[in-house]
Amino acid sequence: MKPETIDLRSDTVTRPTKAMRAAMAEAEVGDDVIDIDPTAERLQQLTAELLGKEAAIFMPSGSMTNQIAVRLHCRPGDEFLCESGCHIYNYEQGAFAQLSGVVARTVEGEHGVLQLAQLEDLIRPQNDHLVRTRLVCLENTHNRGAGRVQPYPVVEAITGWAQSHGLRTHLDGARLFNAVAATGIAAEQWAKHFDTVSVCFSKGLGAPVGSALAGPRDLIREARRHRKLFGGGMRQVGVIAAGALFALEHHRDRLAEDHANARILAEAIRNSPGLKLVPDLVESNMVIFAVDPALGSATDFMAALQQAGVLMLSISPAKIRAVTHLDVDSKQVRKAGEIIRQCAERLSSVSRR
Repeated sequence: MKPETIDLRSDTVTRPTKAMRAAMAEAEVGDDVIDIDPTAERLQQLTAELLGKEAAIFMPSGSMTNQIAVRLHCRPGDEFLCESGCHIYNYEQGAFAQLSGVVARTVEGEHGVLQLAQLEDLIRPQNDHLVRTRLVCLENTHNRGAGRVQPYPVVEAITGWAQSHGLRTHLDGARLFNAVAATGIAAEQWAKHFDTVSVCFSKGLGAPVGSALAGPRDLIREARRHRKLFGGGMRQVGVIAAGALFALEHHRDRLAEDHANARILAEAIRNSPGLKLVPDLVESNMVIFAVDPALGSATDFMAALQQAGVLMLSISPAKIRAVTHLDVDSKQVRKAGEIIRQCAERLSSVSRR
């Protein structure tokens, strides 16, 4: 009998719940390019309200919201500052360069967290030979930082410094509501430090599609033009906006369950030979661990897990990422933890022969 598959590759693998599907099926729709889709409009209004911004705009993906934010804040030949492991730099094909003629200047953080002292000397002087430093981007929670929550005082310090020097600020908040669940700090409180904020509905919140960009009304109106340019203008978009709206209304509070399950998984990894959490701290719904070479590569270990019914993703030759989400419960996570321990013990035993 084939074992049950426990999919921990990402929180993007979730499927719409029955209630979400019903909301999508019954969604009121309109042509959102010619006019306004009423369901998308309700989603945008709620998103802006939760983030304390004047307006928001629904888009197909977080890559689009991030890239349009960069485009809004920068002109060709400008530069933005970001952490070297951030999503905008690593996972969006360098779209800021391809689509907008903008340069990224990366700074190595500690598991995704930068300190103000690392940025203070990076604003380039006005000089015809140099790019112009225009924007600072932060990511919260940080994907490659194992779901690290940006420390609130650090966010305050960096954004305050940026604004005092005339720089714009953008938050890639794809998993911002995970940061809210982890800290109790409201989304509006996080967002107030940034000119624009991107949030994703298809990750921990469990919607099938979509992200939103929020900010000042004039910028969001301009963003609508760029969304059309990038191919993101959608017609009867309420069908998918309804899923995102349902997620935003019903799934934010339950994110704490995913965080608790990630801690269960982390404890199993701590108790498994040849595996090491990187970092040891688990703050939200992500766990990253390193595989000792004696057990093989990350690919080898993932193959052993897959054979036993657990799916994860490698992020380097020696590191694996696991993400908890609404489609796996605590019982499944405990089972996955036991499978991890068993695979590690078996491979460790083989390596000692």
